[in-house]
Amino acid sequence: MSKFDKHFRMKEQDAVDYVLEKLNYFDDDAKLQAKEIGDGNINYVFKVWDKNTNRSIIIKHADTVLRSSGRALDINRNKIEAMVLMQQEKLAPNLVPKIYKYDPVMCVLAMEDVSDYSNLRMELLKKNTFPTLAEDITTFLVNTLLPTTDLVMDSGEKKEQVKAYINKDLCKISEDLVFTEPYIDYKGRNILLDDNIEFVEEVIYKDDNLILEAGKLKNKFMNNTQALVHGDLHSGSIFANKTGIKVLDPEFAFYGPIGYDVGNVIGNLFFAWIHAYVTDSEENNNDTFLYWLSNTIEQIVDLFIDKFHNLYKKIVTDEMAKKDYFRKWYLKSILEDSAGCAGLEIIRRVVGDTKVADLTTIKDIDKRVKAERLLINAGKEMIMNRKDISNGKGFIDILKNI
Repeated sequence: MSKFDKHFRMKEQDAVDYVLEKLNYFDDDAKLQAKEIGDGNINYVFKVWDKNTNRSIIIKHADTVLRSSGRALDINRNKIEAMVLMQQEKLAPNLVPKIYKYDPVMCVLAMEDVSDYSNLRMELLKKNTFPTLAEDITTFLVNTLLPTTDLVMDSGEKKEQVKAYINKDLCKISEDLVFTEPYIDYKGRNILLDDNIEFVEEVIYKDDNLILEAGKLKNKFMNNTQALVHGDLHSGSIFANKTGIKVLDPEFAFYGPIGYDVGNVIGNLFFAWIHAYVTDSEENNNDTFLYWLSNTIEQIVDLFIDKFHNLYKKIVTDEMAKKDYFRKWYLKSILEDSAGCAGLEIIRRVVGDTKVADLTTIKDIDKRVKAERLLINAGKEMIMNRKDISNGKGFIDILKNI
């Protein structure tokens, strides 16, 4: 009888014991050590390595409650993440970590250690650039999203997939924290700088037109089962080096609007741009970094458009969808959703209770106030004028306008 026959919350030594008992990954003479490296609020992440060879593996473990509040969560979320990563590996090889095992009893996901890559958000804060980022992230987006639509899949199979990936607990988190609370603070959880309370009150809370448009996007998020989306594709879920990327942590995955993933990528790059812009000084000029990042944002949108058109023509099976006018309409609707969701992501990270390091590391309060107001204005423009944003230049124009 094994202690892993029944679920319990694992600690570091448990991760070592689990690898020894359940995985044939290390040599018999391996001397294993583990460290808990998770920095999120959902799961526990252990790095287990052999002190003799430094070979390593990641053990991602789901508990029954949130780490911070103790609120109950469905532990099947790790099953969804495992299924998604295995499917994404087939559709976009080498752009996600390899999966070695999923254990439904312990809710453990054993996966490739991607320590050769670094957290993109943290790297962008250091003004580091990545020459393949636009190319790689657009390949990931197009190759994992379009094939999971019912333009490509058998409609019956697609409906079964939608059912299999229902992710009600984590979708509810997004429905509240992304779409509702930043505009109607009905739970009193928003966190605002004192200097920005009146600004947020006037620019967001009292703007009924903005609240209506956010509500429309929320309705689409809840009802448009368009494709199997990552669901939380911020810059902390992308790890990068000079030669490539790895996309991690699709625990929020479900069938939803394609534009939700695309918009999250764009919105989080705006954080990096604004951070560099407001912290610029004569001693630390960021012009080269800002130029690269502006180009990258523009390239991501334009490469997404090009790759989407090309793959669409090759793999779409629905007869009506094969028409050129349908393809153009379909992509236009995705770009509209992408702009709106980028704006939602920006506003929720400024106003809501889940902040990003791009803002919290700005120690000069005047500069942070300025950064937050610039971001809110950018987010509003994306939401309110999303129908007019049809290419990468449209997003860069917003940076110029604000």
